[in-house]
Amino acid sequence: MDAVLIAGLLIVLFAVFTVLRSVRIVPQARARNVERLGRYHSTLKPGLNFVIPYIDRVYPMIDLREQVVSFRPQPVITEDNLVVEIDTVLYFQVTDPRAAAYEIANYIQAVEQLTVTTLRNVVGSLDLEMTLTSRDTINSQLRGVLDEATGKWGIRVNRVEIKAIDPPKTIKEAMEKQMRAERDKRAAILNAEGQRQSQILTAEGDKQSAILRAEGDRSAAILKAQGQAQAIDEVFQAVHRNDPDPQLLAYQYLQVLPELARGQGNTFWVIPGEVTSALQNVSKAFTESLPRSAATREAPQISEATARETALAERAAAEAVAEAASADSGPRQLGPATAVPDGLTAFTERDQSHSNRT
Repeated sequence: MDAVLIAGLLIVLFAVFTVLRSVRIVPQARARNVERLGRYHSTLKPGLNFVIPYIDRVYPMIDLREQVVSFRPQPVITEDNLVVEIDTVLYFQVTDPRAAAYEIANYIQAVEQLTVTTLRNVVGSLDLEMTLTSRDTINSQLRGVLDEATGKWGIRVNRVEIKAIDPPKTIKEAMEKQMRAERDKRAAILNAEGQRQSQILTAEGDKQSAILRAEGDRSAAILKAQGQAQAIDEVFQAVHRNDPDPQLLAYQYLQVLPELARGQGNTFWVIPGEVTSALQNVSKAFTESLPRSAATREAPQISEATARETALAERAAAEAVAEAASADSGPRQLGPATAVPDGLTAFTERDQSHSNRT
């Protein structure tokens, strides 16, 4: 009984194990190749799959998602014989599990070696400067070559990116010096342009200021001339309106005479012959009674201030007469008779006696 029971248990366990081996569950985005009697039979799809145990052989799963592989830096020689190390990153996806398993032994290693060889061919035709500035061109060329070569392996290369390009240390130092010199050059150019623009703006401001100042001076001169003209017109109208008598004009004439003798270098001066008549008019104006004007007739009495002003005027007239007389009596050096212009009389002894009699 014990032997039969053990045999039954073994048969049950074998049956369960056989059933378990006939069932295969494949996750999403995965695939498994099946060989039957050593030959490719089918590819298991995601989900529940059944195989014949002990006859079908199921291989490990193949990831159908896009994968990223980063390769170690590879030394590459440029066209100008400089060795640079280039680090690349590859994005690929398995599209045919059967080809990926049977067309090549290790597609990762194959893609890496193909990338290195293609990269050396592409970069070998470029110099260092073009290599550093033409990453997009290198990427597109690498992707085209890899996609064409890996198509029969059931692999699709989506992108190839250059992660880093490391030139030699001496080249880095030279590039840094060149970049520093370029920055200093741009800074000097910008500084010169700023100074030039500043000088231009300053000159334009000075020009506008000078123009505005000249316009202001012109307007001020015009307004000043108009004011003087208006003042002269007012004085002229006032003189004609008040109708001044000859005695007032003679008094004003005598007030100007002392200015003629104030010059320090005056050794010769002439006075018009009308001086004596002007002196006579002034003296007559203060000794004789003047006719009353309309304003005088309206004022019946003379105020104390008016009387004081009259006395001051008389005193000023007397002083002017005395100053003119002393100037006539002093010795003066006269020029020749032909130097005396028309209408003027040289100061001689005849005029002095005539002035004294007056």
